[in-house]
Amino acid sequence: MSDIITADNVFGKHEHVAELKLISMESAAPLGEKINKYLVDWAQKGGLNVDTFQVENQCPRFSSGDSKGLIKDTVRGDDIFILVDVGNYNCTYKYFGETNRMSPDDHYQDLKRIIQAAGGKANRINVIMPLLYGGRQHRRTYRESLDCAFMLQELQGMGVKNLVTFDAHDPRVQNAVPLMGFDNVMPSYQVLKTMFRSIPDFHPNHDNFMIISPDEGAIGRNMYYASSLGVDLGMFYKRRDYSVIVNGRNPIVAHEYLGNDVEGKDVFIADDIISSGESMLDIAYELKKRKARNIYCYSTYAIFTNGLASFDKAYAEGMISGVFGTNLTYESPELLSREWYHEVDMAKYIAFYIVALNHNISVTQLLDPHQKIKQLLENHR
Repeated sequence: MSDIITADNVFGKHEHVAELKLISMESAAPLGEKINKYLVDWAQKGGLNVDTFQVENQCPRFSSGDSKGLIKDTVRGDDIFILVDVGNYNCTYKYFGETNRMSPDDHYQDLKRIIQAAGGKANRINVIMPLLYGGRQHRRTYRESLDCAFMLQELQGMGVKNLVTFDAHDPRVQNAVPLMGFDNVMPSYQVLKTMFRSIPDFHPNHDNFMIISPDEGAIGRNMYYASSLGVDLGMFYKRRDYSVIVNGRNPIVAHEYLGNDVEGKDVFIADDIISSGESMLDIAYELKKRKARNIYCYSTYAIFTNGLASFDKAYAEGMISGVFGTNLTYESPELLSREWYHEVDMAKYIAFYIVALNHNISVTQLLDPHQKIKQLLENHR
C-alpha cells in the first residue's frame, strides 16, 4: 500500500482528476477531521500550500421538520468526496418540541440534499458510506422492498460516479449498478494490526489460535483471516424456527458447531455487525463450554442496540476477552470507556483510498492487503 501512495510520490507529482474536496457530513464529522489531517499532512509534504480539504456543509431543519442541504463553498469543477455515517444515532433534531434521533433514512435523505446542493457543478461526486444504507435488506423474499439496491440506483441517477463502502453485508448488491464504481473494502489488515497492539502475547498460529465464523453468511470474511494466518476455521450455523416471525425475522433456536476441537485455543470471531450482540454472546458461551481459552469478538460495526450490560457481564465472567470494532460508525463515549473494547482506527486507510481515487491510481493493493498482513506476521514472529 505505502509503496504506491505516499506524500512524496502523489500530491503535487501525479496528475489528479480535479481539485480534491472532502465534505464530511455531521454524522461523520469526527472521522472526517482525522481523514482531513492525514490529507493535509501528505499534501504539505508534497509541496502543496493547503490548510484543509474540508468543505463546510449543513442540513438545517425548519420548525415543520422539513430540511435543506447547504454547501458553504464553491465546488465547481472539483472532485468531491462525501463522507456519511448512516448509522449515527447520536445526531438529533427538534420536531414539535421533541428531540428526535436521526435514523438511517434521515441520514440518507441528507446525503441526497448535499448532492443536490452541489447543483451538478462538481467534476465528479464520490460517496464514502462505510455502513451501507439498507445493506441488511439486500435480497427479496416474498413481497419485500429492495432498499439497498434502490439506493444505489438512485445515487447513480443523481450523478454519483463511485461509492466506497466497508464490509458490506452482501457485496453482490452492487449488481444493481454495474456501470457505477462500487468498492467494498475489508479492513482485515487494520484489525490484525490492532490485535497485535492490544493483546499481550498474541500468537495467531496453528497450535494456539482458531477462527470461528458465527454463521454461514460470515464464512467469507472468516475464511480470509484463517487463510492469511494459516490456522483452522470452524463455523456455527443458526438453526431457526421458520414457523414464526419475531421482530421481522425467524428466531434462532440453537447454534450448531461444525469444526475442529477448540479446547485450549484462543478464538477469533468476525462478523460485519454486532447489533444486539445476542448471537455473538451465545456463540462465545458455546465455545466456552467446549473449553476455548480466550475469545475475541470483532465486528466492523459495533452498534450494541441493546446496550453494553450483557457484554460487561460476559467480560466479567471471563466468557469474552475483548471486542474489536472500527470507528467507521458512531461509537458512544460509554463504549470507548470499556476495558474490553478496542477501537480499530480506519481514518488513515480511508485517506489513502481518497488519494488513490483522486489520482486515478490502482486500488488493488488497498482492496487485497495480503502482502501487508504477511509482512505484519513476519515482523511479530
